[in-house]
Amino acid sequence: MIRIYTQIEQGEEWLRRHRGCVPVFTCVLGFTATGLIPGISAAGRTPEDRKYTACADAEFLYYGSARKPQYPLPPLAAGASPVLISRAVVEAFKIPVYLFNAGLPQPPAVPAIDLGGTPARCLSEGAAMELTTVRHLLEQGLLWGESLASNIQQGYLVLGECVVGGTTTALAILTGLGIEAAGKVNSSHPVCNHAQKWAVVQAGLERMRGTGGAGGAKVISSLSPLSSSFFPIDPLELVAAVGDPMQVVVAGMAIAASRNCGVLLAGGTQMLAVYALMSAIAQAYSLSWRPTEVVVGTTRWVAEDATGSTVDLALSLSKSSLTQSGGTPPLLATQLSFADSRYPQFQAYEQGFVKEGMGAGAACITAHLSYDWQQNQLLAAIENQFERLCLVNSQ
Repeated sequence: MIRIYTQIEQGEEWLRRHRGCVPVFTCVLGFTATGLIPGISAAGRTPEDRKYTACADAEFLYYGSARKPQYPLPPLAAGASPVLISRAVVEAFKIPVYLFNAGLPQPPAVPAIDLGGTPARCLSEGAAMELTTVRHLLEQGLLWGESLASNIQQGYLVLGECVVGGTTTALAILTGLGIEAAGKVNSSHPVCNHAQKWAVVQAGLERMRGTGGAGGAKVISSLSPLSSSFFPIDPLELVAAVGDPMQVVVAGMAIAASRNCGVLLAGGTQMLAVYALMSAIAQAYSLSWRPTEVVVGTTRWVAEDATGSTVDLALSLSKSSLTQSGGTPPLLATQLSFADSRYPQFQAYEQGFVKEGMGAGAACITAHLSYDWQQNQLLAAIENQFERLCLVNSQ
């Protein structure tokens, strides 16, 4: 039920060390106005819907269908929200869940830890966030990563996210770090909108280079002031220019947590970008971390997406001088199938819709790894979540 696509021996060793261990599940919520561009994302039918996707997903992950939501799950063009998958797992095994607000337009209606971030402007402006905010969020990520890991004896930390438009900011970060990512990323669309994403990213990077941006991002051609390594760009300035608030928080959390426990980065394209960012930050700012403790976990709909190239993207991370210290991470994916689901909303995943989100793939990996759940058990639990949601919505 878990397939390893890259770094197979390292991935097998990580799975061996953590089999039967109890996970801690976190989700970092963020927002980028990039997600409001018409057609950029399918995680909400309209731009207005997408303003509230992260709040809605967080609320369902935390409470399920047990109470009337302040932010109902947004309608999708096709398929059902991936948070149904994550909720099925964390509820079944009573997995501890921590929610972090890295920068949302409105506070979520759940007990979330506010990290003092801000929503990001559209990356096409080349000035997505203030550099002081990005530095603050990295510090918060490092502190919380250390704190969470210190309470994990033999388990592992799952780091999930919810950022609508996040695969486009991921493409920007990857490209800015010298990784050939164009045409390789994924999306919530059945056929990835590569041309649209690339146009937005090109605009943002050009503006960053030309003006420095309000976030203070600029190309530098000297030694990083906090490192002895040559860096053509400070990775934090890159995030300030074209990133989103989740990325630097999860990078900090994973760097710090890896020193003490296993880390499962929960996602596809977005977490490969976070891994690249971790490598660059650790190298530029001389931060210690343990790459062998970190894996990326997603769904097979992402790993085998015919309209992207996820495996090739993962392999590309070791080819940039800015990210080579971390090498290529093991890319894992749950082999969960919805081909036999009773509901067309889940069968849509097999047609390329939705694919991933809210740590859904990693949640399934934990169900297989820690609790030995198989296909039939996982599918039944997920469909049960959907049935309960439909029942509440009909009342």
